Amino acid sequence: MKYITLFICWLAVLQATAQVKNGADRLEELFPLLENKRISLVVNQTSLVQNVHLLDTLYNKGVHITQVFAPEHGFRGDADAGEFIKNGKDYRTQVPIISLYGKNKKPQPPQLQHTDIVIFDIQDVGARFYTYISTMFYVMQACAENNKELIILDRPNPCDYVDGPVLDMKYKSFVGMLPIPVLHGCTIGELAQMINGEGWLGNNLQCPLKVITIEDWKHGQPYSLPVKPSPNLPNDQAIALYPSLCPFEGTSVSVGRGTDFPFQIIGSPTTKNLKFRFMPHPMKGSDKHPLHQDTYCYGLNLSSEKNIPKGLSLQYVIQFYNYFQNLTKHAEKEFFTRPHWFDLLMGTNQVRLDILKDKSEEQIRSAWQKKLNQYKEIRKKYLLYEDYPAM
Repeated sequence: MKYITLFICWLAVLQATAQVKNGADRLEELFPLLENKRISLVVNQTSLVQNVHLLDTLYNKGVHITQVFAPEHGFRGDADAGEFIKNGKDYRTQVPIISLYGKNKKPQPPQLQHTDIVIFDIQDVGARFYTYISTMFYVMQACAENNKELIILDRPNPCDYVDGPVLDMKYKSFVGMLPIPVLHGCTIGELAQMINGEGWLGNNLQCPLKVITIEDWKHGQPYSLPVKPSPNLPNDQAIALYPSLCPFEGTSVSVGRGTDFPFQIIGSPTTKNLKFRFMPHPMKGSDKHPLHQDTYCYGLNLSSEKNIPKGLSLQYVIQFYNYFQNLTKHAEKEFFTRPHWFDLLMGTNQVRLDILKDKSEEQIRSAWQKKLNQYKEIRKKYLLYEDYPAM
């Protein structure tokens, strides 16, 4: 009976996903805006129009594409996290590709000289530290400074919650550019409107912005991504666990990079008391140098777990820190191997310091609740979609 129920739920998600019409699918809205214009695209492997890449779709219709800007993981989405992305050309259309990941994270004035409109079409997953929204911020800033129109082709948020600490701007970085919580609960179109509306571009800048919205999608509606948004988020399970497991990147605990189950398994060579084990290996297009390479890690297998957190949970981080406390004399140093990176991911040092004080998740969460509630009020002003009715 359990598996029948799960199968029915899975079919319902697929049916709901099939009905969704993304901004990129609404070509009847887009094409009139592009007539006699020079177009730059900010796209990757998720930028599809009914299984055809947006670049190919527009190129085949005679739209004048001057260049493509590529985010982290590259135009085809096959580069490792953090890997330097080189400039190049698309092999099919010969359109130049300019990297926005590496030394140049923001389009420069000469790169926009032969552009009238920039189109941004990338699938986000709803987490502040997922760098595509940082790229969008810099693109908006460049468009505002150079008086170029930006068109956002909106897509659903597959991890559509509002949760976690709001970024303390002292911890601003490329994994956290904006004063928003870990889970911002917005589509990229809504977030772009918020950036404009709240004056976050700085210097009184306003980006000339148009959002082509999604049809037949509401906030909280289940949505299964047809293409993995980055190499280490291969499925819905990994995306759902990503907000809760990504903070481990600031610790000595592996999140399964270098395995077939990234962001679905967690473990460390230290926690040998746990029965599940795995061994990370170099994997091209996923992680060439994974943490604990060729070493057994012992931990948890969440790849088929059904009762996973809805939103952000600190339970896994707290649980593994407690394991370290019981297994080693230097738990803080051996667990938080990159404390500053952990703080950048969380957007504050409060979470780490409270974990070190052995506070409960409830106590830790209470410290960020006031600012989170303030953010929720800001968010309401920029919503483009209604809430999905609770089942």
